[in-house]
Amino acid sequence: MTANPLSPHRKAVIAALVVTFVTLAILFAMDRPPICTCGYVSLWYGDINASGNSQHLSDWYTPSHIIHGMIFYALGWLLFTKWGLGGKSAGKWSFTLAVAIEAAWEIVENTPLVIDRYRSVTVNWGYSGDSIINSMADIGWMSFGFYLALKLPVKVTIALAIIMEIVAALVVRDNLTLNVIMLVYPFEFIREWQALG
Repeated sequence: MTANPLSPHRKAVIAALVVTFVTLAILFAMDRPPICTCGYVSLWYGDINASGNSQHLSDWYTPSHIIHGMIFYALGWLLFTKWGLGGKSAGKWSFTLAVAIEAAWEIVENTPLVIDRYRSVTVNWGYSGDSIINSMADIGWMSFGFYLALKLPVKVTIALAIIMEIVAALVVRDNLTLNVIMLVYPFEFIREWQALG
């Protein structure tokens, strides 16, 4: 069996860890709370309208981060396998690229500009940003999504992503797709529908 050209080598994994630790330092420098200000850490926190949302290890936005990993895997395949950028071994750095993109988002997501944007155009009017432990967990969940895409057939990966989007939409009226739409070009009818939940 041929090895997947996007399987990271040791240097790529080490580089991804370095990116994660730099992100950790930046989030501390941004004065983000290390854990939920409630004083405890939960494996799962399910109320998206409470102050504990985006403060613990997993929540209803965890599937979005898993899907990020699947999308970043597809991006790596497109850049390094299909288009052949960077030569034969460039695909081995796809995971590092994925972690860098996710880490950059975790930093940007916790800036006042994006926090205010979430509050003004999405259903998350009480959003105050992520705790550091939640941001680190989000990078971990993205990594898990990348790993799933690396190991599973494409059809299974796509099916899992669709199922996660549907379940989140049905249960909490939000998901990755709706989140992106509402951040980029919000629709009032979506916001009204989300507010019903």
